[in-house]
Amino acid sequence: MSSTARNQVILTTLNARYMHTAFGLRYLYANLGELRSAAHIEEFSIQQRPIDIAEQLLKHRPKIIGFGVYIWNVTEIAKTVELIKQISPDTVIVLGGPEVSHLPDRPAVVDIADYVVMGAAEKSFRVLCRLILSGDRPLQREIQSIELPLDQIQMPYRYYTDEDIKNRLIYVEASRGCPFKCEFCLSSLDKTSKPFELSRFLDEMDNLHRRGARNFKFIDRTFNLKVSSSIAILEFFLQRMSDDLYLHFEVVPDNLPERLKAIIEKFPEHALQFEVGVQTFDEKIQALISRKQNNAKTRENLHWLRQNTHTYIHADLIFGLPSDTLTNFANSFNQLVGLRPHEIQLGILKRLRGAPLNRHNQEYQLRYNPEPPYNILCTRDIDFETMQRVNRFARYWDMIANSGRFKNTLPLILSDNPFDNFMRLTDCLYQTAGSTWNISLRRLFVLLFNSLVAVDDIDEDLLLEKMKIDYERSGDKSSFESLLNRRNTVSRTGVANKRQQKMLEA
Repeated sequence: MSSTARNQVILTTLNARYMHTAFGLRYLYANLGELRSAAHIEEFSIQQRPIDIAEQLLKHRPKIIGFGVYIWNVTEIAKTVELIKQISPDTVIVLGGPEVSHLPDRPAVVDIADYVVMGAAEKSFRVLCRLILSGDRPLQREIQSIELPLDQIQMPYRYYTDEDIKNRLIYVEASRGCPFKCEFCLSSLDKTSKPFELSRFLDEMDNLHRRGARNFKFIDRTFNLKVSSSIAILEFFLQRMSDDLYLHFEVVPDNLPERLKAIIEKFPEHALQFEVGVQTFDEKIQALISRKQNNAKTRENLHWLRQNTHTYIHADLIFGLPSDTLTNFANSFNQLVGLRPHEIQLGILKRLRGAPLNRHNQEYQLRYNPEPPYNILCTRDIDFETMQRVNRFARYWDMIANSGRFKNTLPLILSDNPFDNFMRLTDCLYQTAGSTWNISLRRLFVLLFNSLVAVDDIDEDLLLEKMKIDYERSGDKSSFESLLNRRNTVSRTGVANKRQQKMLEA
């Protein structure tokens, strides 16, 4: 077969980072049947220029290009598709993915594409490609997929390359769907959760492991929903435990029965990460958005994980939900900080196309950014200024708390009222730095020291001691005192550092 014939169909997307892999493309490729020999996967990242991406795709002279479209890449894909259609108008563009799958809520890129395939497309994309390549192009541009039973789907794992296994995240799934109806999530549209046949799935994991895969990210929405399967999967990996094995799971926070706890306890440090979607502890908000969560059990389980296991806990909160207020969010944040997860991801609500949460837009005056990622700008109960402050809070929280660089300093910052303390720090940092981006680590240390001295009644000697330890952990060879002396005269707000004042007065 000629090179041109091998590339009649190109499957592509733009990943957020190089280390990510396009799991969905590999499913489509695995299920192309006889067309697989005429197909090819090309992955890019959103950091690349659309014109360079178009050049790379068109050099294969494909007849069909299928794009996976998501909230993080829709802007760049739209530019790329527009260029392709200008250069090669006969190339057939097929779009799929959550960003284009909900009628009538569609981005503008749909208007310049030839076809849109909605839903799980293992079968419908193959059928569409056959028709196009045979010259019998369908008249209907919008195609609703019929979901295949999981036992009829060809598994994608063999199509991870050796390069993928060596350098990139390996996404896997033991089940599809979600039985819960949390309205902010597209998984709420699923009827239920359906597992892949367990022995078949574990055979695939064994093959990946034998090929050298050690970093497995499970994308199951509810990994611990069926506890017997969860235990079997954990036991499978525990039997293959090594220093470099790393497993990521998204877990239901209020469902950790004793027999599941018993297996979790056996994993060593740096082997397990649990992503725990708390989102809010406010029961009224939970009821409003159809979220079923036993808050007491969630708190108990998080406490148990932290006290009794080596599991790395990544916990999620969302700001901006219908009826949420700054006070409500602060209460959830303070509760979660008290449970001591290793990382708290502060998410700002985003408008997902097709999500049931959109039914609240009018009543709660949910106003979103019209540009991706469609973040909430203000609500009936949260004004734009407050929303911006929390956006900055989240960014500085990532830099200071989630980065792990300030382990010794952070307890001094949070003290008895974590949210209020960190918000005061956020306001001072932003007033001084004027930005939440492009702050070097050295400058961040100085800004943080100055701001804490300015906004808190803090023991300055103790602060200096703790920050010196964190600075030394950063690997910088200079001393923290010399860094302060060089860079820290008077802050840009005009608030002089107390230590510097004393030196000047002396």
